[in-house]
Parts: sequence; C-alpha cells; structure tokens
Amino acid sequence: MRFSKWFVACVLAVSISASIPVGAQEKNSKKPAPSAPATPLDEVMNTLFATHRFEQTVISPDGKKIAWVETLVGKDGAPDGNTAIYVTGLQSNEGPARVSAATRNVSLSSKGVIADGIQFVPRAEGSLAWSPDSTKLAFLSDGVKPGQLQLYVKDLADHGSIHRLTSVKGLLATPRWSPDGKTIAVLFTENATRAAGPLVAETPETGEIKDAFFEQRLALVDLASGEFRQISPPDMYVYEFDWSPDSARFALLAAHGNGDNNWYIAQLYTLDAGPLGLMKSIYKPPLQIANPAWSPDGKKIAFIAGLMSDEPSVGGDIFAISATGGELTNLTPEMKATANSLAWTPEGKIIFGETIEGDAAIATVDPSTNRIDPLWRGQEQISAGLWGTNLSLAADGKTSAIIRSSLSDPPEIWAGPIGYWRQVTHRNAAAVKPAWGEAKSLHWKNDAYDLQGWLIYPRHFDPAKKYPMIVEVHGGPGAAVQSEWPRAGDFAIALAASGYFVFQPNPRGSFGQGEAFTRANVRDFGYGDFRDVLAGVDEALRAAPIDPARLGLTGWSYGGYMTMWGITQSTRFKAAMAGAGLANLQSYYGENKIDQWMIPFFGKSVYDDPEVYAKSSPITFIKNAKTPTLILVGDSDGECPTPQSYEFWHALKTLGVETQLVVYEHEGHHFINPAHLRDRTLRTAKWFDAHLR
Repeated sequence: MRFSKWFVACVLAVSISASIPVGAQEKNSKKPAPSAPATPLDEVMNTLFATHRFEQTVISPDGKKIAWVETLVGKDGAPDGNTAIYVTGLQSNEGPARVSAATRNVSLSSKGVIADGIQFVPRAEGSLAWSPDSTKLAFLSDGVKPGQLQLYVKDLADHGSIHRLTSVKGLLATPRWSPDGKTIAVLFTENATRAAGPLVAETPETGEIKDAFFEQRLALVDLASGEFRQISPPDMYVYEFDWSPDSARFALLAAHGNGDNNWYIAQLYTLDAGPLGLMKSIYKPPLQIANPAWSPDGKKIAFIAGLMSDEPSVGGDIFAISATGGELTNLTPEMKATANSLAWTPEGKIIFGETIEGDAAIATVDPSTNRIDPLWRGQEQISAGLWGTNLSLAADGKTSAIIRSSLSDPPEIWAGPIGYWRQVTHRNAAAVKPAWGEAKSLHWKNDAYDLQGWLIYPRHFDPAKKYPMIVEVHGGPGAAVQSEWPRAGDFAIALAASGYFVFQPNPRGSFGQGEAFTRANVRDFGYGDFRDVLAGVDEALRAAPIDPARLGLTGWSYGGYMTMWGITQSTRFKAAMAGAGLANLQSYYGENKIDQWMIPFFGKSVYDDPEVYAKSSPITFIKNAKTPTLILVGDSDGECPTPQSYEFWHALKTLGVETQLVVYEHEGHHFINPAHLRDRTLRTAKWFDAHLR
C-alpha cells in the first residue's frame, strides 16, 4: 500500500519552520487585541482542523487485529506533521495500544510516589504492513532523526518488542512482506531531498538547470541477516510492486527517467527477487496503469488501466495478463463505473473498489466469465489510505478495514465483513459536527451524458430566502467528488457555513461513469466539460432557492483551469477564485514538471500540434473576461507552476478587470502550512462576500 503523499511531505518538512502567509503578517502590538466573536468561517475552519484524521488502516491477514495511523495536532490545534500508530483486536474489549519507535523513559509523580513510565515522543510514524502470520507489524518511523524514516518491526508475539531494520539515508516507502514471511520489500530513494511526487513543494533550482532526478528503487530487507540490498536497476524508477505468491518474483510498475513525470508512460515489468534481479517488460500500455496484483496461483497479474491525470488518483477498467506476458484481457469492458483499487480473493476472483457517479462502491469480478457482482454501495467515501474507493482486505477476501466518512459524518475506523462493518474508533464522536448544511446528490442531462454532482446547502438554511451559490470544479480531471468529510483548508465547504450554496459537479472527464465518459474531454478541454457544468448550474437553480444573479466560480488545479476558462466563456459568474490554474496551455507545456500527462489528453506535444493547446487556453479568449477574479498559487508548485497564475493575473490587470494575485511561500500543489490553509479560506470568502453579498 502506498503511503499518504501528505504524510511523506510532512516528514521531510518537520524541521522547516512555518511560513507566514502572504499578506497575513501583522505588526506586533504592545497590548493583545481583544478576541472577536467566532464567525461561521472560524467555526468551520476550527471544525476541520479539530477533526481527528486517519492516514491509513490495515487489517491483519487472519482478520483478528487492525492497525491504523492517526495525525497528531500541535498547540495551535492544527496537524503538525506527526502521526501515531494504534493496534487493537477485533474480538476483545481492550482499548487500542500505541505502537511507536519514538519513546523515552520518564519519572511520573503522583502523591509523592515516583515511578518509571513511558512517554511517546511526537514523530512521523506510519506506512503499516502486517506479516503473513499476523504476529508482526512493519512500519516506518523517523524516531531516531526527524525527517529520516527507517524501517521497524513490532513483534506482537515477543512481548511487543520493536526492532529497527534499516539505517539508510534517503526516502523509504511502502514496506510489504514476502508471502513466506522472510523478507520485507520497500521502495527506497537514496539521498532524496524531498518527498516523491509532483504534489509536494519543488526544490528551488539555480545555476545550470539539468534534467536531474533521484531513482526510487525496490530494496529487500532480509529479516534473518538484516541485509539491505537494492535489486531493481539503478536507472529505473519503481512506482508500485507486488510479490508473487511463491516469494520469488515481483510485478512492478516502473519507468526510466524522472519519477514525477514518467509515471504516465510506466510499463508493467516482472523482476526476480534473487541475486541476478532479472527484469522483463511484459506490457507497454497506451495509457496509464496502476495497482499491479499477482493472482493466487501465480499465473496472472491484474491491474487498472485507463486515462489518469494524477499519479495518486487511480481510475479505469480492470485488466489481466499472463505473468509471462502476451494477450491482455479487459475484465470490465463497458462498465459504467470506475475501478480505483483491486485485490485477488483466495477463490481467484478480483474484489475492487469503485466510483459510481459520486458514490463509493465495492464489487467482485470473475476473470473466467467477466461477471461483476456488486457487494456494497453508499453515498460516502471509504478508503484504507489511498485516493478513491479502497479497503484493506484480510486473507479470507471477505473481512476488511476502512476509513469511513461522509459530508454528515466525520472519519472513523470501521472493520468487519464487507458492507457489514462495525465502528472501531470514536475519535470524532463528540468533537466535531458538520458546520455546513445538508448535501444532496443532483442528476441532470447534457448532450448525450447523464451527469451527477453534489449540492451542499447553507448552514441554517431558510427556504424562504434566496442564496448566492459557488460552483467548485474538482481537480484532475481524472477524479470525482464524493460525499466525504472535508480536509482542513477546504475553502469551498467553508462557504456553505457562511451562507452560500456550494455546487460540486462531476462533468465529463471525471471518474464514475466508465472509461468512455472519462475520455470524453480528450482534445476538448473546456468545451463539453464546461457545458456540463453550466447545465448542472441550471439544475441547481431548479432544485433550490438560488439567486441566478449571484453565482461564483472556483476550483483548484483542473478546477483552477476551469475557473480561468469559465470567465472567458461566460458572464454568468459575478466573481471567481482560480487556484493553481492553467492560463496558457502552450506556455504551460514548457513550464510544468509533468508534461507527459498532456499527451494522452491532447494527442500530440505542443510542438507538433500547437493549435489544439491554443483552442483550450483561457488566455486565447482573455479579452472576453469581465469577472472579478482572485488568483492563488504556491511558489513551489511544479504541477501548475506559478507563472501560469502570473500570466492570467497580468492579462486581467492590463485589461482593467478587477483581480488580485497571492503567492504562498514554499507551498507546492497541495498546501501543507496550516496558516496558509486558513489564509486561503479567509481570502476566498472575503472575495466572494465583496462581490456576491
């Protein structure tokens, strides 16, 4: 299981002090200012920051124990980059036990009695993996040196002893036990200077700029000898892997060259686990692939393939291929859903998590017949720690653990038979309640498509009143909005707490309605997908008391692009906030760190077909823009670089359109600094209040 990108980014940022948000620094005064009454925005931000978060959960192979990773909060009530591991039995009444490699002995005093005790030191710990016999738990911890993860094993059968297995310098990720229990495989990036992936803040470049990169390689740790050796080639970046049932080989998803960029052209390989480490490509896909998984009999490898815009956001159909290569079989052709994750059952079926419209669902497919049997579906979000719908599965293929949440229920750990889970944790039972109104699933038609989205009502909704509405387009476009408890820094949900309807559509190009739907915006960015959004706005106006004269448009990443595009195509929106958007796809091609994602969406490079990029660029139609627009971006964003926001801001300013640009220090595509997350929400709300109230 891959570990949370957010967590890994925080691990490498532990020693970096928090930056002051741009424009938010105030001069020190001699007397503290009187505290103002909490506003609805304050309440919703406090609710989201106060929510206990779960980064991962794993169930033991025997289905009797689960472990999970929780985020910790600092003195300001915001996540501080540290995490904690807990383990509990599913068939006992004992409370969860903390597992940590970062402890120290302390003296505890009570009524004059001195006794030795254990204090847990705040550290980043997680990336959990159970041993095949369910007696040991592998995990990563920076308990020795903040920011440097090492591999540990807790032996539950040996009085809970903990042993450190590595002393490396670099980034470790994704430990996974061999089926025979003798070896742990792990992904290792030697001397890494930052977390992997384009979502985290880029390292500033000066001097001669070269196409330099660090390779993430597959390494093995022998539990008997403690030997640590890298076995994949030094010029190959490994993204994902799975052990063969006989512990002799691996299925790998890998590519040559830059790891952030070349995931989009990665191939499926097999790799021998022995000293020779022979590696063979068995499938070169036309699009993206993810989630390689070896069948129980060792004869096949299943994976998900489709059009994917972001490495962590997996979606497509399920395919299977012989472990020696050869003919490929699509097991879910014409499926009106998107597979997000998969695993084999002991009977040789494949169980998979999927997105259906905006719902989460779980089903099985029989590779011998292609028969799909639904197991569960709900208007919520379930995950074991990855993006999309996924779960941690026990060896029986029936018992699982999940992190479960919705727009009405904060996240908690649940476990049990699929669809019949019982709640394990109650971390948020008394602490947080929704600070926004009811969420309704809307359905509408446009062109040849059936479409879906979420309409979130204002808090304290009064049906006798008319309200403004903010349209938030999701990132991706390969993703989908589900009913999920928002993360801290969710600027759109905060608006529903302060008197706005918030509409979150899933237009064509999204996950949730099959591959044809996901591919429907290829070479058509901004056209059919934006028509879908406008048709959804019309449906929202029919469904609720929304003032059509007070509409706003916003989004981040692809949603930021759609915001920039939208205000050059329509005057329906009276205010906009474009977050990490794309203004000029021609210049963007040469500025971003992941240009490989663009070829599947536009057919050719910008140098071979500049016209297809120009026709979907907001800057091409910039003279149509009249909408007051706030533009926000991080200064270290490699996925949607800062110059794109500068270019759009400069054009609006030159043309006399009201605009403002805010650049946040040392932030990547995903913001980490809690102060910046709060500032982003406050600025966005202030901007819309000024133009829509």
